[in-house]
Amino acid sequence: MSNGEERDTSPETPDEDHIDATPEDLPESETIGFEGTDADTADLSEELERLTKEVEVLKDALLRARAETENVRRRAEKDKSDASAYAVTGFARDMLTVTDNLRRALDALPDERADDMTGFIEGVELTERELLNTFERHSIQKVKPEPGDKFDPNRHQAMFEIETADFAPGSVVQVVNAGYVIKDRLLRPAMVGVAKGVATKVDEAV
Repeated sequence: MSNGEERDTSPETPDEDHIDATPEDLPESETIGFEGTDADTADLSEELERLTKEVEVLKDALLRARAETENVRRRAEKDKSDASAYAVTGFARDMLTVTDNLRRALDALPDERADDMTGFIEGVELTERELLNTFERHSIQKVKPEPGDKFDPNRHQAMFEIETADFAPGSVVQVVNAGYVIKDRLLRPAMVGVAKGVATKVDEAV
């Protein structure tokens, strides 16, 4: 060469820094990545068990939270439905007096009626029917047991007892005033008279 230096033509030897090492070639302290000890395996098992339990706890908490959310949603829907269904409860209860007065007026009419009273009576009857129809449109139903029906403390209110052999003790004998319910709630119980067993006399020995 022109600068007088001889070129090294000897075969290239592999760079020691690029030789692929194997686990057998490495010191024991550097083989953890290739083969773990029993202590490492135990630690991993404990960590796995801990994480598994944590997942189970979180899953249970999630399921409980979802169930509680669903319960809250259902309660809210029921409250909304009840508020809509029973919004007229107070008004309906006040209107029962009007219905009672119309019925009393009709029941008080004499059997023989003057011709000039016919239109008035028909008007009162029509008003009563229309009021009852309005009640039905709002799910308000009349509770009027028939004589002989079993007394129901959930819908009837006993005003008095009557000794009679014509009806079984504890059955309805007379209806003083009809009751009313709105859907499944009682607006007013039916006022009734209840049958009482006839007392038997015991003959005294002479």
